[in-house]
Amino acid sequence: MRDGAPEASAPGSTPVGAAEHQVSELELDRRRYRQRASWRSVLIAVSSTIAFVVVVSLVVVNTPGWDAVKQTFFNWEIGRDSFAGILEGLWVNLKALFFATIMVAIFGTLLAVLRSLRGPVFFPLRALATIYVDLFRGVPVLIVLYLIGFGIPALGIFGRLDAALLGTIAIALCYSAYVAEVLRAGMEAVHPSQRIAARSLGLSHGKTLRMVVIPQGVRKVIPALMNDFVSMQKDVGLISVLGAVDAIRAAQIDVAQTYNMTPYVVAALLFVAISVPLTRLTDYVAGRMNVREQIGGTV
Repeated sequence: MRDGAPEASAPGSTPVGAAEHQVSELELDRRRYRQRASWRSVLIAVSSTIAFVVVVSLVVVNTPGWDAVKQTFFNWEIGRDSFAGILEGLWVNLKALFFATIMVAIFGTLLAVLRSLRGPVFFPLRALATIYVDLFRGVPVLIVLYLIGFGIPALGIFGRLDAALLGTIAIALCYSAYVAEVLRAGMEAVHPSQRIAARSLGLSHGKTLRMVVIPQGVRKVIPALMNDFVSMQKDVGLISVLGAVDAIRAAQIDVAQTYNMTPYVVAALLFVAISVPLTRLTDYVAGRMNVREQIGGTV
């Protein structure tokens, strides 16, 4: 062998380092067993689900009032005719959800920061934030919608306002209180050493909150925030009580014209089509965060 040249392996021999990457037959048997067990579990789950759906369907279809229920709630012709109007109304709900999310993110963060201020000089701000959170978490959303939707126009200050706008403001006021408490819990979960380290580096109290505490606190409560977002996505349908022609109001108009409840089912399915992906995304994010925390806590 010449100096510096790698030693060639003999013909038919195992290359150097190859033994480290070979999988034993026992491990291969374990992997095959786990794969068979996984497929068996999937087949059992699918079979049991199909059997359950078939049994429930047979029970429901054979009930005495199924024909009347089918005609009242699952009329294909009426659902098809009302779909376009309900879908157009759903666009109003989506716009309300978009702007309400922005307002909740800003106002909820402000409330959380006010409630986390320390020192006796900030007591009035903490007290106001606490009163607001307690008030809007205690009052039902529907009552807040009535108070904002009919109370603000009665003042005669802003003139005539759109019902969807007033409903969006009411939804944002309610959910800002919930989000503020979630954010405050996340901020308080940040270890005090993070604040001390930031201040020791010369950061002011405001920069410490903005650059250290709030980002870490938000990461800790992302699943809870996404759950609040899913709940708000459903509650934006309540703006119909103020007269906004959203998906619920469009369905109500069709019901009044046809004396059939199928448009309500169509509206419900459209809301479900939005909420299910958001719910699965919430579960995915929560699972990822749990795995990351478990990895981080492994010694």
